[in-house]
Formats: sequence, C-alpha cells, structure tokens
Amino acid sequence: MIRTHSDGDVRVITIDRPERKNALRPAELTALTAAVQEADELVIYLHGAGDAFCAGADFEVVTSLSDPAAFARHGQRTATALAESDSVVVCGVDGAARGGGVELALAADVRVATPNATFAEPGVRFGLFGAWGGTARLPRVMGEGEALDFALSGRVLDSDAALRTGLVSRVVDDPRAVADEIADGKPDALTAVKRRLRDRRGSDSQEAAEAEAFSMLVERHAARIADSRR
Repeated sequence: MIRTHSDGDVRVITIDRPERKNALRPAELTALTAAVQEADELVIYLHGAGDAFCAGADFEVVTSLSDPAAFARHGQRTATALAESDSVVVCGVDGAARGGGVELALAADVRVATPNATFAEPGVRFGLFGAWGGTARLPRVMGEGEALDFALSGRVLDSDAALRTGLVSRVVDDPRAVADEIADGKPDALTAVKRRLRDRRGSDSQEAAEAEAFSMLVERHAARIADSRR
C-alpha cells in the first residue's frame, strides 16, 4: 500500500509493503501516481517502510503479465509524475533499491541515501531490464559510461559508490532532514530552479527561459522588500 500524510511544507509518501521489500504491483503504482499528483506541498519526501526502499516491480506480477508493455507504461507514468511534479521531490533511500525502485529514485529531483542503502539493476540476470524510464534517466544522472557498467553488470552499489557515481547527492543518517532543509527555501525560487534544471530543450532555449525566470524572481524579491518597508 501507499501511505501519505502532510507535515508542514512536506508531503511524506511511504511505500508500505515491507513483507515484499516494498515491491510494486499495478495497484501501488496507481496509488503512488495519485499521491504525487494530489500533493500541493512545497516538497514531496518519498521513502520505503521497513528495511528496504523499493525492490521494484513485484516479480510475481511480472511473470504473470498478459500485457507487459502496458505494465511498463504504467510504471513510466508513475516516474513521470515524480519528475514533473510541481513539488520538489526528495527520495530517501534506506536499504535496498532494485530495478524499478532505482528508476523511481532516478525520477526524483534529489536522491539521498543512508549508509545502509544499496542500488542495483539486476534485470539482466533474469533476461529483463528496467522499463520505467530508467534507460533514459540513468545516463543523464550517472553519465553514459557509469550507467552502462551499472546496468549491464547488474552489480550492487553501496552508498559510497552511489555517491561517487552521482546516483545520489548525499549520504546521511536522516534523509528526511534534507527534505526539511529544502522546504525552507522560497516557493517561487524552488519552482523556477527545478523547472530550469529539468529543462531538456536546446541550450539556447534553456538560457532564454533561465533569464526570464531569473528576471521574474528578481522582480518578486524586490516587491517583497518594498512591501516589508511599507
């Protein structure tokens, strides 16, 4: 199941199937997509219950799929909801992230691991591969060389290796504290920065949009200062 609650400016979303290492079935993907899309807090904090972040797709479901492509698209919609959320999405990985769990983390804006976190794309060992957008996002995050090594080998990265390769940006004892730290930022600035850094257009278009967003923020900042002096 997917549990969600609001804590100030942070929407906490918990993948809660610890008995299956938080593996996801279609029902959980649907619920997770809805939880992300319904959140209107400044920050979303996504994490897993128990001793794992997410084992990816529930293998018992995968082996019985009548329409594998539809299931792949289902997971892609969930990852896209995370990537395109107006909120800043912070993923806290404690324990194992495997397959689709790695792909959901890749869709987040900020990935933070605990020292106990491990990451792997083991699909190649079963004749499969991650199909929730990971083949597009992984090389953007890690670089093509590291991404190919990681995905083709199926090897497990510990938190230090994940930090070295860029898969995560920090290793901390309490990833939720990073979500709270980000939530201290100004909403309009956080939204502008996320949109600019997520922009996949050509550099000229990105730079024009960046300048426009910066101008807007300066005007808003000046207006706040003027209001405070009245």
